[in-house]
Amino acid sequence: MRCDEVLILAGGLGTRLRSEVPDLPKPLAPVNGRPFLSYLLDRYANVGMRRCILATGYLAEMIHRTVGDRWAGMEIVYSHEDEPLGTGGAIAAATRLAAGGGLHVCNGDTYLIYAPSALEAAAADGMAIALAQVEDVSRYGAVAVDKGRVLRFEEKRAGGAGFINAGSYFLDAEALSRLPQGRAFSFEKEVLEPEAAGGRVGALVETSGFIDIGVPSDFRRAQALFAPGDR
Repeated sequence: MRCDEVLILAGGLGTRLRSEVPDLPKPLAPVNGRPFLSYLLDRYANVGMRRCILATGYLAEMIHRTVGDRWAGMEIVYSHEDEPLGTGGAIAAATRLAAGGGLHVCNGDTYLIYAPSALEAAAADGMAIALAQVEDVSRYGAVAVDKGRVLRFEEKRAGGAGFINAGSYFLDAEALSRLPQGRAFSFEKEVLEPEAAGGRVGALVETSGFIDIGVPSDFRRAQALFAPGDR
């Protein structure tokens, strides 16, 4: 693994989860007695990350107070957005804080077990995505894969088993430099989809442990998936 820096997107409003955690930013939603974000931070620290950028927005001060400037040996820095930038705008804004050798990226409401070095190796053209295999893709939209490349994103596919976007990416320095600056945009729609159509997005399918706490039903399900000491 060459890159030891990860960006966690933690600035969303979390409106779908508001019924369960009305007074907290979504990444701080309590899962079996701990903030969900703590499981993400522990996992990245345990796989060798030495620096984490937290992209914050909604209730950012609560995240800063909870996490601080060090976590399990990782340096923590903050990229704060005063107005919503979307996933793409948040990634682009955070690049000013990156060390310059590329960046691992993950959503602050999804958990996935994978080897960062394998994700980097999959990024032959500068960009790769870690996928999760699920029994029903209808909620997420499926991802078609062939020979280690993403072919397309099938947002309207009916149910059934398949691969989905698990919200974990790697972008090398050149891919980061191509991101539009100074505006809100969707990383998935404006970057991933056209890059995949051109055969330039690598796919890592050797993953496990996927959970998305973005909706109440899965937030409640997550309570049984993590033990208080899990890392």
